[in-house]
Amino acid sequence: MVNKPRIVKDYEKLDPEIQEQIKLNYPYGFHRHLIQYKNVEGKFVSALPFETEDRYYLVRMTLIEAKQIVEDDDDYNSRGELKDSIREDYEEKYGDLDHLTISDGVPDDVGDDEDEEEEEVADAGEEEDED
Repeated sequence: MVNKPRIVKDYEKLDPEIQEQIKLNYPYGFHRHLIQYKNVEGKFVSALPFETEDRYYLVRMTLIEAKQIVEDDDDYNSRGELKDSIREDYEEKYGDLDHLTISDGVPDDVGDDEDEEEEEVADAGEEEDED
């Protein structure tokens, strides 16, 4: 197994192409897919996991931010689902990427984290983007 660099980054600071791939991977929104982990300060924080062929991302966001991002994004409809036309465009654009495992349903709740603090890198080997 190859160790990929781990990137901890805010959603807004991601390249638009990565944001599109994340939307395609999570067409029903982000809030049910958040994971929690302890940062270097020992505080629980939440992030959206996303993996590409060469990197593993932890996209920092709280439950409230996850819902707000989708609500404010014109690519999602009023039900918080990626619009069919957008999904088709992204599938055409990124359909040949092996790392995308497109979610076809809504998973069980993972848990709610309303901690809005930004965290430091959780463990050695992760890179935190300062952009």
